[in-house]
Amino acid sequence: LAPWVPVVGLEIHAQISSNSKLFSGSEVQFAAPPNSLVSFFDASLPGTLPVLNRRCVEAAVMTGLALNCSINKKSLFDRKHYFYADLPAGYQITQQRVPIAVNGSLLYSVCIDNKMSQMVTKTVRIKQIQLEQDSGKSLHDDTRSQTLVDLNRAGVGLMEVVMEPDMCCGEEAAAAVRELQLILQTLGSSQAVMAEGQLRVDANVSVHHPGEPYGVRTEVKNINSLRFLAKAVDYEIQRQIEELESGGTILNETRAFDSKLGCTVPMRDKEGKQDYRFMPEPNLPPLILYDTKSLPANMNHQQVVNIDWIHERLPDLPSVKRAKLVEQYGILPEHSFTLLNEDGLTEFFENVVNQTQMKPKKVIGWILKDLLSYLKQHSLTVKESPVSSFVLADLLNLLEKKEISSTAAKQVFAELWKGEGKTPLDIVKEKKLELIQDQKELEEICQAVIHGHENEVIMVVLR
Repeated sequence: LAPWVPVVGLEIHAQISSNSKLFSGSEVQFAAPPNSLVSFFDASLPGTLPVLNRRCVEAAVMTGLALNCSINKKSLFDRKHYFYADLPAGYQITQQRVPIAVNGSLLYSVCIDNKMSQMVTKTVRIKQIQLEQDSGKSLHDDTRSQTLVDLNRAGVGLMEVVMEPDMCCGEEAAAAVRELQLILQTLGSSQAVMAEGQLRVDANVSVHHPGEPYGVRTEVKNINSLRFLAKAVDYEIQRQIEELESGGTILNETRAFDSKLGCTVPMRDKEGKQDYRFMPEPNLPPLILYDTKSLPANMNHQQVVNIDWIHERLPDLPSVKRAKLVEQYGILPEHSFTLLNEDGLTEFFENVVNQTQMKPKKVIGWILKDLLSYLKQHSLTVKESPVSSFVLADLLNLLEKKEISSTAAKQVFAELWKGEGKTPLDIVKEKKLELIQDQKELEEICQAVIHGHENEVIMVVLR
């Protein structure tokens, strides 16, 4: 039998990094007291009207440009109707027909056979990026069998990034989302912290035989960590293959990933495809963007968004940063991925390099083999490291000046990790770990050893 071909597409909701919501002046703040950040518009009081947040538009344009999209100079807002307790208006304002950005691409890298030294670059096409509002949050209280609603999140600006089904496994999906996350964080268009719900992923998964049409797909909703994303996708692929091979059928349904059980579970079917009754949003005009050519002369710059102006100010993207690290420090390409993937590790590495005489190639070994393995062992982030970049640089300078051996340096590092505030030199003196440079002193030690063990010396000579 021909092998199965898995197909994976992703829809990613990224919360826009903005002080206020997409259409109201309410503040955006994580973990604020329930319902403390809700304007009349967010609560959908009659007669309230949306006012578009310029910052959210700029963030979406910036993200679109970074993902090689075409930016639509005219985009439209729509109402998507569905009933849910935390959606007071009974509809969400989104961009269904003409979104702000279309036809982009994202390059990401995956390891072959889990070997960091063998990385292959892949491309996923970006179908579109659309601006939309987030819904509120329903908190289900099982003990009192009631549902509580918090509208703090209702109306917060989101960018929905829709990826084409160009991936084939959990590892690829996680790698693509990680690269997108780094890009968003570099741009500052989203903080993209998955643990705070600022980046949520829906995965569409199907399997088919080569040459045949795509199979029936299922959607795994609201995945909130990269590890869970990889597991959910791989589990779902396996589940569908086993189902089909045992003569079953795949339902077009929405599933959730149960991280405790490590499997996907059915949430609701999609058989009667929900009728969202999309209609143009009557309270918002088309969103018109300009570039330098089309910018009217008498226009107030505060009131328009200039695509070219944003394009000129794009920072170096992660791929460029990695290339610069490789070129500047002569490190391996796979090491540049690790430096960027761990939050704050690039700055840590560069700080150490700038304060030590040791070659960057040797410094990277200490950063990746020692620092990183200690951090992982103790589940700490780079910012939480008890050994600062200054202290590590001091230690590496002692090693570079041959004042201590590399074995002693590892010992000192282990002591520094205890965070007792001692300097590397303090520990070296305390534990008498210095290398002796004076030849005369070394000869005297050797002589003393020989005199103290004359019988053993005679035995060796006789042998």
